[in-house]
This record gives sequence, C-alpha cells and structure tokens, in this order.
Amino acid sequence: MLLAIENVLTSEELAGARELFEKARFVDGRVTAGELAAKVKNNLQLPANAAETQVLTDIVHDALHCNPLFVSAALPKVICPPLFNRYVPGMDFGIHVDNAIRVGATTFRTDVSGTLFLSEPEEYEGGELVIEDTYGVQTIKLPAGSLVLYPSSSLHRVEPITGGHRDVGVFWVQSMIRDVAQRSLLFQLDAGIQSLRARAPESPEIVPLVATYHNLLRMWADI
Repeated sequence: MLLAIENVLTSEELAGARELFEKARFVDGRVTAGELAAKVKNNLQLPANAAETQVLTDIVHDALHCNPLFVSAALPKVICPPLFNRYVPGMDFGIHVDNAIRVGATTFRTDVSGTLFLSEPEEYEGGELVIEDTYGVQTIKLPAGSLVLYPSSSLHRVEPITGGHRDVGVFWVQSMIRDVAQRSLLFQLDAGIQSLRARAPESPEIVPLVATYHNLLRMWADI
C-alpha cells in the first residue's frame, strides 16, 4: 500500500525543521547505507549524534504519533530515528530496496518506509522519489510537511537533482501487522468505520464493525 499524507508537520514545526537544516553540517550519506545501497547512494546526511538530529527526531516522532492516518496505516510497533538527508545538484539515489533488518540501539524489521518532505517541490528540480509497487511505477514529489508511506520491500530510487536542493527525513517502521495485505485490509476497515461514524454516529453497525477490526488486530498482531 502506497499512501500520501498531507500536513504531517504543522507550519510551525516545518519552519523549525527547515531552520535546523540550514544551520546543520552534513556528512556523506553513505555512512549509514548497506553494502549494495552504498554503491548507488549519493547524498548528504546529518550525523546521528548532531544536536540538530535529536531535535528533528523529536519533532518528527511527535508528529507521527499524533497523526491518526499514519497510525492507522502503519500500526507502528517501532519507529526508528529518521535519517535527515539533503540532495544537491548532481546527487541521486539509484534503484535499491531497503534493508530488511536495521541494527542499532534497537534492532527491528523494516515493514513500512516513509519519506517526509521538507522542501517545497518548486525549490528543486529533479529529485522525484520513484517507487515500483504492485500498481506500477509511482513518481512522488510532495509539498513540504507531507509524507509518503510505502512497503519497505518496494524497489525505489531518487532521481538526480539538477537544481536547488531536496531536504527529506526518511524512516522505517516495524508494524504490529507484518503482512502487508493484512495491514491494508485493517486500514481500509478502519477508514470505513471512521467514515460511518462521521456520517451516522448512532448507526448500530458501528459496534460490530469495531469488534471485527479489533478481533482481526488481535488475531494478526505481532507484539
């Protein structure tokens, strides 16, 4: 399931994140790439121990936990600290798949990948995120503060930057629901319940639908 979520960051949070990016010092992004990814990764990255990285991580994690659409879609068990990347002209990230396991302070499985856009589309040329999923090739370039989620098993790449600079935060989620099809079904069911509650809050169908959702979650969850 590929899902774009608008306005994950408030205007104040976005302004604060962009200000931190302008003050920060970047290093070669290949320091956190796997063996194969390092051969095609060409970008800049904030060091994990930089003061700006911790502040940005707190901003992003707080925003994600407060976003009901993200929580419904990802059903997160673990959200890793994001990597904060900058692409300038001549940089790109060739076709690759994300590592299945990320090892660090917490070792976890990657089920869902996320890219949070911190630059406006008109601020850079090129730099589209291209994702190959079951519905074909998807080209993504979202407004600043917006997020795209997609299965971590997807092949994807970042097109070369030809002008301006592209700032993003990328992160991975271990979901409580490992299977992508089950996770998608739960997301669709939750969306239907929320729509019914908004249109007919007294509908007698709501309680059995909610019970079905939670019983499926109970059946499938890995916690």
